[in-house]
Amino acid sequence: MQKLLYLLICCLGGASALHGQGYNIAVQLKGYKAGTVYLGHYMGKTTYVMDSAQIGPDGTAVLKGGETQPGGIYLIVLPGKQRYFEILLDKTQSFSIVADTANLVTGTEFKNSPDNTMFSNYNKFIAQNSAEIQQKLAAARTAEDSAKVRPLMDSFGKQLQDYRGRVVTEHPQSLLASIFKAMREPAIPPMPKKADGSLDSTYPYRVYKSNYWKEVNLADGRLARTPVLETRLDRYFNQLVPPVPDSVILEADAVIAKTKKDKESFKFVLWWITRNYESSSIMGMDAVFVHLVEKYYMKGDAYWLSEEQKNKIIERAVTIAPNLIGQQAAPLVLQDTAAKRASLYDIKSKYTVVVFWDPTCGHCITEVPKLDSAFNASWKKKGVAMYGVRTDGTKDEWTKFIREKHLKGWIHAWDPEYKSNYRKFYDVYATPVVYLLDEHKKILAKRLGVTQLDEFLQRALSGSNL
Repeated sequence: MQKLLYLLICCLGGASALHGQGYNIAVQLKGYKAGTVYLGHYMGKTTYVMDSAQIGPDGTAVLKGGETQPGGIYLIVLPGKQRYFEILLDKTQSFSIVADTANLVTGTEFKNSPDNTMFSNYNKFIAQNSAEIQQKLAAARTAEDSAKVRPLMDSFGKQLQDYRGRVVTEHPQSLLASIFKAMREPAIPPMPKKADGSLDSTYPYRVYKSNYWKEVNLADGRLARTPVLETRLDRYFNQLVPPVPDSVILEADAVIAKTKKDKESFKFVLWWITRNYESSSIMGMDAVFVHLVEKYYMKGDAYWLSEEQKNKIIERAVTIAPNLIGQQAAPLVLQDTAAKRASLYDIKSKYTVVVFWDPTCGHCITEVPKLDSAFNASWKKKGVAMYGVRTDGTKDEWTKFIREKHLKGWIHAWDPEYKSNYRKFYDVYATPVVYLLDEHKKILAKRLGVTQLDEFLQRALSGSNL
């Protein structure tokens, strides 16, 4: 799975240059007469180096390429790669910069780049107007001292919002305006009263969520090359959308649909949501990954992937699909320690815990006895069955572990000739792997730790909703 995540990230990081006159950025660094200057760009919150140039005796390096780059926030990285400053690339990609390395914020000037002059003025405004606040906070020794700074902070926050608002009004098509709009938070009116006179506490959440994307132009691919879009995606899907596969799938499709007019935005948003749910630690979210692959990747919408890369992602989804929550578990007809038939579907119990484990695996050595303790302490007497499947290690190592750890009451099974193909059907790429099945062998839960599984089972056995 880690290899797939790496594949997704690497594919996204590749340059998506546009045909055109290219870029030509002359950077003069005061205080430097040699060294290497680098040009990097954001892709979401991640940065990538894309070009470099040597500094001449006059302190100037020229970064240039034959293809116009997608709009976004880029980085000029100084020699040593310890310091950098941000620039904007959009329609104008040939300009010059003079940077005083003693103070990169207030000492950087741009020529022939209105976007960057506007961006630089904004950064200088922040630096100049926040200086007093920073000084007072640094000098604060008590909570009372810090509280006295609050009015200054509130006043500066209002000035900052006004500044951004003027940029949006006066330069509505600029990249900076698009960034500022995407950074706006939805306004939340006071909570209304319900029929019984109490305040509707769910109102702020509902208003905030319903207006969350109102100011974000998801058809503006320039936002993909800023940290702003990924920040908003992260908050929306990991904090505002209920962690239920059906809800997430509905929201994911709705957000992706808003990006369809721009290839860069579509590429980034689809990539981010795919990665987020392929690697989610929340049980059941792999259903979102499978849905995305079936709806977009299998239909060829992931235009930036090679055929080999696309097939690897599809193969991963095909592997996961048979063992999603709610699916019927694949039959397992194996052998027990005495080489007798040990079939999963022969087990008659309300719940069955299936454990794929290896007697030589360090994690299994710790977790399997814990599972056995929970089984004997509570589950067994309530009719839960344990079906353990040996994945690796010799037969002697397997049976010795069973004896020494007193794993009694389990159905212990293995597949010496690997005829059942259980690794594929149960997605066993590491051990231990735990599944919980109902009486009809439908998958109720999977990949839970002992504590989580015990809590899940206790709720199920007590008749509570799962």
